[in-house]
Amino acid sequence: MFLSKLKNKKEIISWSFYDFANQPFTTIIVTFIYGAFFTSVIASNESTGTLWWSWGIAITAIIVSILSPILGAIADKGGYRKFFLILFTWICSIFSILLYFPQSGDMLFALSLFIIANISFELGSVFCNSYLKDLSEQSNVGKISGFAWGLGFTGGLLALFLCLSLFELDENGIRKINILVGIWFLIFSIPTFLFVKDRKKEKFTKRHFLDSFTSIKITFRELVKHKIIVRFLIARLFFNDGLITIFALGGIYAVDTLDFSFDQVMILGVVLNIAAGIGSFAFGYLEDLIGVKKSINISLLVLIFSTLLAFIAPYFTLKKEIFWIAGVLIGLMIGPNQSCSRSLMAQLTPKEKTNEFFGFFALTGKATSFLGPLLFGIVTINFSQQVALWVVIFLFLIGFILFNRINFE
Repeated sequence: MFLSKLKNKKEIISWSFYDFANQPFTTIIVTFIYGAFFTSVIASNESTGTLWWSWGIAITAIIVSILSPILGAIADKGGYRKFFLILFTWICSIFSILLYFPQSGDMLFALSLFIIANISFELGSVFCNSYLKDLSEQSNVGKISGFAWGLGFTGGLLALFLCLSLFELDENGIRKINILVGIWFLIFSIPTFLFVKDRKKEKFTKRHFLDSFTSIKITFRELVKHKIIVRFLIARLFFNDGLITIFALGGIYAVDTLDFSFDQVMILGVVLNIAAGIGSFAFGYLEDLIGVKKSINISLLVLIFSTLLAFIAPYFTLKKEIFWIAGVLIGLMIGPNQSCSRSLMAQLTPKEKTNEFFGFFALTGKATSFLGPLLFGIVTINFSQQVALWVVIFLFLIGFILFNRINFE
């Protein structure tokens, strides 16, 4: 395995464990279980629940898009990267655990807890991603990024198995699952905090805060010089919106439109995590062989095809089976798309601006990412969840077209 050849193997594995630690939050709370639980149990009805959940994702996106470049600049100036990573990990974990308490009818309470947890999850990911440039070289960035994503989906898979073993998937059991997710995140993020190196932290002063805004202005000006990065971030802005919409509403679509039970959704989550792990590990090697552009293109084409399959599924008697095929294909491509995007950003980013540029990576990933879920919710309440899938298809198509207009030479 390529890890055996690396001098900083311990640090890379420890960094990768952050993906292992935080993936159950995305898999269980955002995508498969709690989102569907919110729309079908906590909300007054499924259409209203879908709209409210989409608002929660939208609010997260707006706040993260504002905070991520500011906090990234502060981290660059004051050496606070690990401090922010630990802080947001703990907040996400604690508020995940608190999701145990909302019950049927507590929509505002549940959504407020989820928004805080989700914002913290996203901001923690910004600082985790920024370490990739420090840990990798041009020749192995794809393998390292893919290994971390694969390990992350392995964590999501194991957490799902644990949930199936420990809990009945009734109302009380699903509420208890949130406690497991929070504790899992707290425990398995410890190797990252202990063994991933960071430069010495300086004493925080008002100057650091003011300098952060100056640095952001300078970074905006410098981005003009990095036209390839700008064009890539714009393209990613669209196809990442599609992914965020799938993450936020895929499980809801399965339960509400295709009549999946929570048991079936959990099993679907297990299978998709296996597929995502295989896809992430495989594309980590494939990316270094065929290049990151071809890898991202493959993932986008398969994502477009599989979303179309999910759209036509309700028209057939074997609607669940067709959706299973779509789900597995989506699972295979979600990890590679994100992993390849992260490694491409690491390759394109100037090393001295790593945190800030990854802050803008998060900014463009979130700046308009409220649109996909929000449009999905609006189309759902006016038409149906099935029609709303065209929002996802168009986002992938626009991203694909823009990405292929970039000359990486």
